[in-house]
Order: sequence, then C-alpha cells, then structure tokens
Amino acid sequence: MTGIPLTDDFANGGVSFWYRQIGLPARRPSLPGSREYDVAIVGGGYTGLWTAYYLKKAQPDLRIAILEKEFAGFGASGRNGGWLSAEFAGSRERHAKARGRQAMIDLQHAMFRAVDEVIDVTRAEGIDADVHKGGLVHVATNPAQRRRLREEVADLRSWGYGEADMRLMDRDEQRERLQVAGTLEAAYSPHCARVQPAKLAVGLASAVAALGVDIFEGTTVTEIRPREGGKASAHTPLGVVSAEYVIRATEGFTASLAGQHRQWLPMNSSMIVTEPLPAEVWKHIGWAGHELLGDQAHAYVYAQRTADDRIAIGGRGVPYRFGSRTDRRGATQARTVALLWRMLVKLFPAAADARVQHSWCGVLGVPRDWCSTVHLDHATGLGWAGGYVGSGVTTTNLAGRTLRDLVLRQDTELTALPWVGRQVRQWEPEPLRWAGVQLIYTLFRAADRHENDRGTTTSLYARLGDLVSGR
Repeated sequence: MTGIPLTDDFANGGVSFWYRQIGLPARRPSLPGSREYDVAIVGGGYTGLWTAYYLKKAQPDLRIAILEKEFAGFGASGRNGGWLSAEFAGSRERHAKARGRQAMIDLQHAMFRAVDEVIDVTRAEGIDADVHKGGLVHVATNPAQRRRLREEVADLRSWGYGEADMRLMDRDEQRERLQVAGTLEAAYSPHCARVQPAKLAVGLASAVAALGVDIFEGTTVTEIRPREGGKASAHTPLGVVSAEYVIRATEGFTASLAGQHRQWLPMNSSMIVTEPLPAEVWKHIGWAGHELLGDQAHAYVYAQRTADDRIAIGGRGVPYRFGSRTDRRGATQARTVALLWRMLVKLFPAAADARVQHSWCGVLGVPRDWCSTVHLDHATGLGWAGGYVGSGVTTTNLAGRTLRDLVLRQDTELTALPWVGRQVRQWEPEPLRWAGVQLIYTLFRAADRHENDRGTTTSLYARLGDLVSGR
C-alpha cells in the first residue's frame, strides 16, 4: 500500500475497527446437543437479535434459541458503516406493485419510525452505542450527479417524503454543515443517526440473553428443514434444533446453507478508518453535527465522523467472489484500501495528512431484484428476513418486529407492508453469476469515470449496469 499513510499499529482484516475499539466479546457456549424450542433463529446478527428481543418482550414464556456460527454480531452487524438510516433497499415501484402505492408510502414511514425505535431501545436497555441523530447528507460532485440528486429528491415527494423529510440545501447550509470538496449540490434528511455498530450488536445481544433467550455461538447450521412430524428443524454438527418456527437470519452468509446457494448473492463492502483528526482539520471540514455522508456516484461511498473524531469511509471494492464464497478473515485488498483513501482525500483535502489505522470488509445479502424481504410460512414453519443490500441497520429492526407479529399470528400494520411475503427468482448459476456481477461493477465504474470527465446526465454505462443487475 505504497503512498498511503498508515499508523504504526495499522491492521487489515480479522475484525472490524469497531471491535478493535471495544474488544471482542467473551464467547458464549455452543449448542450442547439436540434441543427443542418454540422458535429457533439461525444467525446472531441484528435480524436474529431483534426478532428474539421483540418476541420475548411480547411473550416471555416463549422458548427461543439463536444459533450462530461465530459470535453474535460477527458479520455485517459488526462491520457496517454505522448508518441508522431510513433508506430502504430496492425499487419503490416494485414494492408498490404488490399492494399498491400507499402501501409503499406506509413502508417508508415505518422506516422513519424505525430509526427512532432503535434509539429508544438503546436508551431503555442502557446500550451505549455512540448514537447521535444528526441526519444524512448526500452530495453531488459533478453535473450528472447533481441532476440525479435533484430528480431523486423531487421523486421522493410522491413516495411519502415531505420537505421536512428530505430537501436540497442552499449554499450557506452546505458550508455550515459539512465542507466536501467539489460539492455542486447537497440534500439533507433528518432520518438518520450515527451508531457504533459493534457496540449496538454486543449491547443488543446482552439484552436478549438477559431476557432468557439461549444464544449458542460456535454452532454452524448446515441445513434448515420444513416441518417433519410437526416441527421444523435446524441441523448442526452438534445436534438438531427442532422448533415450531425456524427463522433464517443469515443475510450475506445464506449461500452456506444447503439448498440456498443461489438465494441471495453475498456482496462484499470494505471500509477504512483514520486516526483521530486534530481540531485544526475539523475547522476546515466542519461536520460538527456528525451527519452521515453519502455521494451520488454509482460505485458510491458512505462515511461517518466517529465519536472519537475519526473519519470512517466505505465502498464496494471487490464486490463478489466466485461461487458465492465469503472471506471470513475480513481483510481488504490493498487496491481497495488505496481507492478508499483516494476518495477520502478527494472529498476532504484537509485530511490528506491523516493516517489510516484500520481496514476491513464484510458481506451483505443481495436478492435478485435488490429488494429486501420478510416472510413466514405457517405451513412449513420456516421464515426469513434479509436482502438488505447494505441498508440493514434500521431495516433489521423493522424485520424483527414484523417477524414477531407473523410468528404470533397477529394482523398488524407491519404485516400488511408490501415487503412481507415477497419472493423472487434465484440468482443465475456460475459462471454466469460471477461474470454478471463483474460486468455490472465494471459498467458502474466506467459510468463514474465518464460522468466525472464530461457527463452532464446519467451515463449510458450506468443505465446498462442497472439493466443487467435487475435493480
């Protein structure tokens, strides 16, 4: 990584910076043998933890187990960019086709409320996750991005966003909030908060365990089966867990389950974080409100100012590995670290002398139509939620509360939302899957180069990329 300033204790992979900051949690016991429960949840990330939390709160006598291969919060839940955002993955038009346009508007408003719901739970449970609700800023740094941002803000008006929910900022407000080099246009939404992801995961796992949920770590589920003799089941080398309902909450690791290899594509995303920046640098950048930051590029980046005054910034890097494989070491390729560093310096020239302290990557789940989903089949006893495409910090909370209502057979506003019951076709087999993803991101990167050089409208490369991807 020649040319990139690194701290003396720079680390790449293993765990995220978020866990390096707080230390890895003590491991919980593995499954001691075959057991029976009312609800078994496969996956100890945000989805599984929120589902267990709300089920146990609603019905304390439920016997609930979480089965986790590593430790609770190991995957994307402890590796993400810390965006507690109301942004929802997927096409609004597609969701509207299921139950009507108003249903999609209801879903968007449910996401607005979910941001505050997560914050309320952290306060109620005493979870110190560095939460700060400063909102979200999207910047456009070339004419094509500016046009796209203006069109998107205008379009959001028809999907439940009022002026107070998302608006373009004038120049004075842009400069007051955040100095991003080359900004031509910026939009602001209050529906976003910064979190320290690992603190949230560890705190939530402790709250769930305190409620009486059994969390078995170091327990690999190899297969999930529908009801056989009245029970659904999750199979592990340590024993079989039978339950009235088995919930799949494995997100980017779903491909590791038997029969699920093509269900959701595991997409990689990488991050770097700087050392703490001095006060003189922050005088140039601003960012006193600790807003979350995103751009309008097709191969987009996302960033936050951490509670201890670092910049954490992420992007796709190498998005996919052949055969839906996942890199469990969490290391980021040198060229991806260099790419993220160049983007950080481009956006924040004042931080050019800052050193990088840590880099890491994680995996997220992408359905074939890029739309999140939550589902429960009472006949088979199987349910799932996921496919968040990188917008899971908030969406997992909504999923957990929705799965609670579905398991308890309650018809509520949540169970009527249009992402409930959504099923899409599987991804193509290899090598088509690998070739398709490589083509998609080659086109997106080409589109960004074209727009940065001379484009005033969205590049045809990006339109072709969207067509191939099915977004």
